Amino acid sequence: MSNPEHTLGVTPPISVVLPTEDEKRQTDALLKELRAQGTFESQAETDKRHAVLADLQRITDEFVKRAAKEKEPHNSILIRDARGRIFTYGSFRLGVYGPGSDIDTLVVVPKYVTVEQYFKIFPDLLKEMAPPGAITDLTPVPEAFVPIIKFEYSGISIDLIFCSIQSLRQLPDDKDWNLNSNNLLRGLSENEVRSLNGTRVTDEILALVPEQKVFRLALRAIKLWAQRRAIYANIMGYPGGVAWAMLVARVCQLYPKATSAVVVRKFFTIMLNWPWPLPVLLKNIEYNQSITRVAVWNPKIYPSDRNHKMPIITPSYPSMCATHNVGRSSMAVIQQELARGVQISEEIMLGKRPWKDLFEKHTFFTNGFKFYLTVISSGRTKEAQNTWSGFVESRVRVLVQKLELHPSIALARPFNKGYDRVHRCKTDAQVEEIQTGNLAYMVKPTDTAANGNAKENKVDVKPEIKSEDGVAPGVKKESDDVVHLGTVPLKPAEDTPVKPEVNEEDDKVKLEDIPEKEPEIEVYTTNHYIGLQLVEKAKSLDLSREVDDFKAMCTSNDIFKPELMGLTIQHVRNFDLPDDVFEPGETKPVKPAKKKKRMAEGDPANGPMAKRQQMTAPAPAPPAIKSEQ
Repeated sequence: MSNPEHTLGVTPPISVVLPTEDEKRQTDALLKELRAQGTFESQAETDKRHAVLADLQRITDEFVKRAAKEKEPHNSILIRDARGRIFTYGSFRLGVYGPGSDIDTLVVVPKYVTVEQYFKIFPDLLKEMAPPGAITDLTPVPEAFVPIIKFEYSGISIDLIFCSIQSLRQLPDDKDWNLNSNNLLRGLSENEVRSLNGTRVTDEILALVPEQKVFRLALRAIKLWAQRRAIYANIMGYPGGVAWAMLVARVCQLYPKATSAVVVRKFFTIMLNWPWPLPVLLKNIEYNQSITRVAVWNPKIYPSDRNHKMPIITPSYPSMCATHNVGRSSMAVIQQELARGVQISEEIMLGKRPWKDLFEKHTFFTNGFKFYLTVISSGRTKEAQNTWSGFVESRVRVLVQKLELHPSIALARPFNKGYDRVHRCKTDAQVEEIQTGNLAYMVKPTDTAANGNAKENKVDVKPEIKSEDGVAPGVKKESDDVVHLGTVPLKPAEDTPVKPEVNEEDDKVKLEDIPEKEPEIEVYTTNHYIGLQLVEKAKSLDLSREVDDFKAMCTSNDIFKPELMGLTIQHVRNFDLPDDVFEPGETKPVKPAKKKKRMAEGDPANGPMAKRQQMTAPAPAPPAIKSEQ
């Protein structure tokens, strides 16, 4: 699909030169590599997504009818015409989704349907109308800024947000009806405007690119690059999906005739040299509108907007900054990765390197830092942990901002995903050990995905027993207070006595003679890692104030239930990182060997002791980091 021949964007194009044959071949090679990397799903999987969305539309219509009956039970016309609409946004609507991607979905309803009804009626209706067993991990989050219900429908993750259109008594019975009119925003609160703008922004982006096919392939490449380099997560202070999409769309506007390979190549050069904080705009911002009270991004008026380091502005009214979370450290990391992208993409276009080199995995754990902080949220139940870990995750960037202000820290880089772990133990003392980072009681997953146990991968976990001794990995048999998952030997010992003959009646086992099994306690944890780069010659690092402030901020929230939840922050050296953050084939850092001091004062190889001390400065000791809580 092509837009009419006119200038898109806030400036004229840089080039309208038609692509060369070599550029076309490089685009074919890029497409082949993206397919090899598994970024495309099968047609059957796509058909399944559309079937799920059709089911959600049917459930939404029934939801609105029930809400209408509850609101005005005697108004037969209102009930008859009651209907809702399902819209998508994000990667699915942009057409750049892949295997395992979730579907960002919006429920739009008429003015008489309330958010209270949404959380009261919709979850039960999902379980009632969906096929048996299709709905799993159903988690309503009414306290979120944008009300949301999270669940899986036939294995597809759905994030379902809600908006009631206050200007419409009923929704139009028109399958082509859309949300593009600004008048639909009248009477909406800020969170309702944000709900509606997910779809509106996605549609605007697609309308503002010269060639959607070129844009989509280039965006797939940039998304894969950003994910592999661990700089893709709005909640952790990096650009999210919509921000990366707008950056790619802007490059497409500047090179409207270019192939996807050229767009990717130009993307790195343009964004590396972009004069931040000059904003990236796909069209001029709409000011002087009186439709909603939600503020339009305007650094001339709002001091907070002036503080945005890397402003990427959404095209739909009211325009907002999609990257307000980007801080000093994350921006420095993004710049480093863009510089790497420039070098590699130049060599790719010259035929010196393959596209796969651009998508090499990050080295955050293998060769990134010597020192890390780990933020450990824990819960006694899965439901409690889902709520608590999500809240803590949304606050990690606040801790990062505090760390950036510390005089001994040059850079604080959060990893873009959390690591979920499940543990089983038997005592409260062992629970406390788990909450402080002990992995001796961890239940290991039977399967590992491409990113290990990172939070985005949902894996079933089962105890993994060593065949040689029947004990869970990581459990020390010498200790008296550890958990032994198996006590029966796999084969009888050689000196096992022969079982004497007994009376058949005596051989019967009575129920009351069977000892009760000691109950196990399941503990769920999520770890977020922050890599710390210290300033030169830093000798010590006291982070107790930053850690205490962060813990107080989190645990003072109403979400926190001390009987169910815990929060710990610890420092970790790179050689002490847990094994499950490393993929097969990656080399875990090892503890450096201590250098032996040569003490022989008269050794000719060493020279006189006094002279050696004058010429050679002592090696600095590693900084002592005070942060355990």
